[in-house]
Amino acid sequence: MENTYTMEAGDWVIWQMSSQISDALYSSDFNADFLLVDKDFLLEYNPEKVWASKAFVFIKKNPVFHLDERGKAMIEHNLIQIKRRIAEAHLFQKEILGRQLQIFLLDLWEIYKNAMENIQQTDNSSALLFTRFMNLLPEHSKTQREVAFYADKLCVSAKYLSEVVKKSSGHPASYWINGYAMQEILSLLKRPDLTFAEISQQMNFYNPAHFTRFVKKQTGDSPSELKIKINMEKK
Repeated sequence: MENTYTMEAGDWVIWQMSSQISDALYSSDFNADFLLVDKDFLLEYNPEKVWASKAFVFIKKNPVFHLDERGKAMIEHNLIQIKRRIAEAHLFQKEILGRQLQIFLLDLWEIYKNAMENIQQTDNSSALLFTRFMNLLPEHSKTQREVAFYADKLCVSAKYLSEVVKKSSGHPASYWINGYAMQEILSLLKRPDLTFAEISQQMNFYNPAHFTRFVKKQTGDSPSELKIKINMEKK
């Protein structure tokens, strides 16, 4: 389904990575700042999972958002700080940019807060079910990766939950479950005191081989390959 959006002076636009943009028309006086964020970098420095999930759904339906003076000042301040950090050399540039991105996202969700809450209060039962599903993930995705587990918690069938999640977000329930699990795995892989077997046990996999297959399927890399990449990024 195609939608048409109009952007005016003072508007903030977010195009998610899965968005397909076509037939963009610009006025002769068009001027804008752009911020492109790598998916892996965004996932690594995601500061808060529940609000990130709410924002994902809100932005998908509302890519164009009109900023009031307070929101505009917050966005401009964050963009200036990010530009400054990108331009200057620093031993910990990636880490500093990551923290700056976290501040930016927290400010962004503060700007969106009232709009997201108003939609949730008036939205239909499907949207509310999706929100309840997303709220379960931070608590359970570390050890529970079956859609049926969440469906049982929400007192619906696994098929119905999958349909609702797909309709609400454009992704199946398993996408979100596995995504949350991978964020936790990446966090654990950064710890030098944990073996792969210990991580596998913490994440409630049947055995280390099953853990390895899961990571390989989600990322294309084995846990040992991911560990090497993580260690290289630290240097």
